[in-house]
Amino acid sequence: MKTSAATIWFTPALRTLTALLGAGSFGLGALAVFATQNGTGSAALIVFGGVSILLALLGNRIESLEFGGATLRMRAAAAERFALAEESERRGDTATAGMLRAEASALLDAAGPIAADYSSVRGSMRAGASRTRAMEEVLARARRLAQEQSFERAEVLRWLREGTDEERVTALAMMQANPELRNFEATLACITRSRTAFEQYHAMRLALHMIDALDADQAGRLAEAVEALRGIRFRMDPDRRRLGEEILRKVRRRSQER
Repeated sequence: MKTSAATIWFTPALRTLTALLGAGSFGLGALAVFATQNGTGSAALIVFGGVSILLALLGNRIESLEFGGATLRMRAAAAERFALAEESERRGDTATAGMLRAEASALLDAAGPIAADYSSVRGSMRAGASRTRAMEEVLARARRLAQEQSFERAEVLRWLREGTDEERVTALAMMQANPELRNFEATLACITRSRTAFEQYHAMRLALHMIDALDADQAGRLAEAVEALRGIRFRMDPDRRRLGEEILRKVRRRSQER
């Protein structure tokens, strides 16, 4: 059974341990800058140390600060899991320690390269087919990550509801790949109150995957939302228009079969 690390209270003892780990990691990273030629490893130690120290100072008050193009919240969650893993290992619970380290590594993967690459592509390329293809390639990595690694459903849901543009589309892609991470209300909100056309398209794609698991009320609300947007948002976008029509057909077919 999967243990939810997110539900464990970040106690003063854990904050102290996190601060010690962060200080040690930051110091080792700073020393490595001058003593070795491994710049990537040194930078990783410094970043992890800095985030750990900040997490220890702010505790649960960290919300949506950004650090180096990737969100600090996701990195802070990873730092908390690393600290919990250390505490589990000291208690002799190596299985939980291994699971927590795997979760932390997965969080860092999502917070770093994926979110940063999406932001870089979106900010550096002109709108058009080439940029869309490049962003789709980034999201394909997020889908693979969701299939290969373990993520807390509440964590991914928070990225979708409260996150940056990068976090939101990353969460949508992960939900597309892993049904256990999905949430209908958050998906519907992304369709009706999307920040970008790209986000709305992927929220609709996710909704299409979810239709068979929806109850009658949810399916009806989804159809109403898509119907209301067809003449407003989709008129100049054939991809969203086609996807909207596919959603409506599938909802109608589902209601007829039942």
